[in-house]
Amino acid sequence: MTSRLVDRASAKAAVSVGAVSAAIRLGTLFGPAVFGVTAAGVALPEVALALRAGPAVAWVLTVHALALGIGTAVFGRLADSWGVRAALAVGSFVLAAGTLACFAAPNLGLLIAGRLVLAAGSGAMTSCALALLAAADTAERPKLLATYGGIMAIFAAGATLAGGIATTWLSWRVTLVLPALSLLAVPFCVPLATRRGSRRPIDAIGAALLTLAVSSLVLLIQSQALSLPLGAVAAIGGVVALCALGLNRRVRRRPEGFVPLPVATDAGFWLAALIGTGVYGGLFAMMYAAPQILGKTYGWAVLSIGFALLPGAVLGAVSSRRASRLGTVTSRRLLAGVAAATAAAMAIAGTAGGGPYILVAATSLALASFAVTQVVITGEMSARLPIPRRGAGMGLLNLTFFVGGGIGSAVAGALAPWMGLPGSVAATACFPLIAAVVALTRVRPPRQ
Repeated sequence: MTSRLVDRASAKAAVSVGAVSAAIRLGTLFGPAVFGVTAAGVALPEVALALRAGPAVAWVLTVHALALGIGTAVFGRLADSWGVRAALAVGSFVLAAGTLACFAAPNLGLLIAGRLVLAAGSGAMTSCALALLAAADTAERPKLLATYGGIMAIFAAGATLAGGIATTWLSWRVTLVLPALSLLAVPFCVPLATRRGSRRPIDAIGAALLTLAVSSLVLLIQSQALSLPLGAVAAIGGVVALCALGLNRRVRRRPEGFVPLPVATDAGFWLAALIGTGVYGGLFAMMYAAPQILGKTYGWAVLSIGFALLPGAVLGAVSSRRASRLGTVTSRRLLAGVAAATAAAMAIAGTAGGGPYILVAATSLALASFAVTQVVITGEMSARLPIPRRGAGMGLLNLTFFVGGGIGSAVAGALAPWMGLPGSVAATACFPLIAAVVALTRVRPPRQ
C-alpha cells in the first residue's frame, strides 16, 4: 500500500511541472548521449592528427558505444534498487569525471579511458530519463512522449552540426565531451525523481556476465575496423559464447537478478528490442556513411551537412507527435511505414544515381524512425513492465538498441572497402526493413 502511495506521489510530482516541461527536461537529459558517437565522428581526423594516432583512433567511438550501452543497463538496475535520484547523483559524478579525464588526456590511451568513463555516465543519464518517462502518469504519458520524441529528433538531427561547430570553432576535445551537456538538465530532473528504490541487492555476477558478453560482442562486430588478428577474433567469439551460456544459467537461477527472468522471457520485450535494433542500426549506418559521402563525393562542408540534416528533426518531431496520439496498433503501423520508407530511401540513395538530396532524405527518414521508435516503444514498454522492473527493463532494452546501432555502423564500415560507401548504405537498408516487418507483428498482452 505504501509503495502505491509513493508511486502516485511520483506521478503527481511529474504532472505538477506540466507534461511538456517534464518532456523537455527528460529529453535534454537523454539527448546529449546521441552526440557521443554521431557528433564525435566528425572530430576523429583532428584527434588522430593531434595525438599522432593511426587507425587505433576508431577506439574513441568503439569504447563509447560499448560503455554507453552497458552504463544504460547497469544504471537502469541501480535506479530500480536505489531510486532514480541516487542513480542520477552517482551518474553525474561519473559523467563529470569522464569529462575532466578527456580534457586532460595527453595521449590516446588515456583519452580512450576517459571516453569509457564519460559514456558510462552518459548511460546513467539515459537510463534515468527512461525510468522517469516510464513512471509518468498513464493519462499524461501520450503528451509527454510526443514532446519527448520531438526533443530527441532535434538532438539526433543536430549531432553532425554540433560536432562540426565544436570542432571548427572550439576544439576536438569539446566535441568529444558533448554528452556532458546532460549535466545541465540534472537539477531540473531531480524534482521528478520522487519514487523510492526497491532496495533489492544488485546481482553483481549477472552484471559482470552481461558486461563481458556485450563488451566482447561489440569488439567482435568491430573486429575488421579495429584490424584485430584472426586468433583474437576467435578468442573473443569464444568469450561471447561462454558468457551467453553463463548469463542464461544465471538468469534461471536468479529470476530477479540483474536480468529479470520475466523480462528475458517476454516475447514482447524481444520484439521491441528487434525493432529498436533495426532502427538504430539504420540510423547509425547513415550517420556514419552520409557525412562522408556528402563530403568526399559532393564536396559539402561539415557545417553544410549539419544544416542539411536539420529538417530531419522537424520530420521526426511531427511523426513522433502523431504516433503519440494513436493507439497501439495504429502507432505500430506508422512506425512500420516510416521504417519501410527509410529502407527504400537508403536503397535508392545507395545506387549510383541517388544523388546528394536523396541521401539527405534517407538520413532524415532514419532520424524520423528514431524519434517514432522512442515514442512508440517507450510508451508500450512503460505499460508492459511492472514498476519494480521498469528501470532494469528499459535499461536492457536500450542496451540492445545501442548494440544494434554499433552493428549498423560496423557493417557499413566493413562493407565500404568492398562495395564503396554508397553500396554499404544500400546493404544496411536491411536494418530498417527488418524493423518495419517486426513492427507489424502482433504483440500479446503480458502475462499477469
